[in-house]
Amino acid sequence: MKKCKVGPDTVRMLELGHPWVLSDKFTRQWPGGKSGDLIALVDETGQQLATALYDPDDRIVARVLTRGKLNLSVDWLETKLQAAKLLRQQHGQLEETDAYRLVNGEGDGLPGITVDCYADFLMVQLYTPAWDRHQSSLLTALQRVYQPRGIYRKLRPQETRQLEAKSSSKEYSRLLSGEAAPVPLQVTENGLHYLVDLSEGLNTGLFPDQRRNRRELMGRAAGKRVLNLFAFTGAFSVAAAAAGAKKVTSIDVSQKYLDVARENFACNRLNPKRHEFIIGDVFAELKKLREQGRRFDIILFDPPSFSTTKKSRFSTHGGTSKLVTETLPLLEPAGLLMSSSNHQKVSMEDYLKELRRGSLQSGSDLRTIFTSGQPEDFPSSVCFPEGRYLKFVISTTSSE
Repeated sequence: MKKCKVGPDTVRMLELGHPWVLSDKFTRQWPGGKSGDLIALVDETGQQLATALYDPDDRIVARVLTRGKLNLSVDWLETKLQAAKLLRQQHGQLEETDAYRLVNGEGDGLPGITVDCYADFLMVQLYTPAWDRHQSSLLTALQRVYQPRGIYRKLRPQETRQLEAKSSSKEYSRLLSGEAAPVPLQVTENGLHYLVDLSEGLNTGLFPDQRRNRRELMGRAAGKRVLNLFAFTGAFSVAAAAAGAKKVTSIDVSQKYLDVARENFACNRLNPKRHEFIIGDVFAELKKLREQGRRFDIILFDPPSFSTTKKSRFSTHGGTSKLVTETLPLLEPAGLLMSSSNHQKVSMEDYLKELRRGSLQSGSDLRTIFTSGQPEDFPSSVCFPEGRYLKFVISTTSSE
């Protein structure tokens, strides 16, 4: 195992428990190696600080696997997976749910790997090609611990760009072992049913990290008029309707996603014709709703970190405050604004500043009454703030 000296800044980060080594003038002097090599991180005295997985072409040039020495074997991986499984058995809050995260990367001591469960199938995402060399061992360990019917790998966006350069294919998943999942595959969350597709597309159609927040919505939606912006495949919309919302209006720019949303309503014996589905740019549709004098008791938005349509461009930085400003005129007095962001580089403190800016620009008195993040199956180390990416905030306006 090659010894790779790190600089004083990295030494301090490693001593604080951070699992990443970022490329700098010290890492550029490391001896040559291949992606997936195990390397010993050492300080200037030669003392070993950690064993890491090497990725010479990435900004994150090494990911820490352990503070000591190790053999990256099937048995070691199985031990990590068993620990992750036990955490979810003890603290998962997974009643009436078979769609959740089994491995959350750095939060489960496997940096650069996530594994999601969808009914009897697993979806693996590798965030660094360094794991490609160890994929066979990982598959064997997953099969030993979980005995899934099939294991898929979802390609990450950087790989997607490479695929798109080669062909027009939109199949970003591939079956690694076992049998293929039905298309669509029905899964259960909080006792509700949703359709997912493990075989193609950048996303499966359901984001399990919002499970607890959808349950929070369900406790507040009975008898309410609900507006869901950036509705995607309608998971929040279904949760609201199933909880007894008077009417749910779902807006998304994609007809494909809203078609799936209607199917998700039908899967739960909810008549989609009793609700409203609007295909269009969110900001353009908000303007129309204001002109129509529409009002809602609950408005929810969970936008992508960045998106572009023909009419507008949205990004979390600055976009959230604009969204709040244009949304609040539609909210009834004492209504609820449920807002969310999954942007890793935006802290909860910064996100609340965005809400404050939007509130001031609209002339509203917006008061936060509830905050949360990702659920228990998405653990994050206290030494790794980047792992606490999800922000979910419920605010209310003045009743005056």
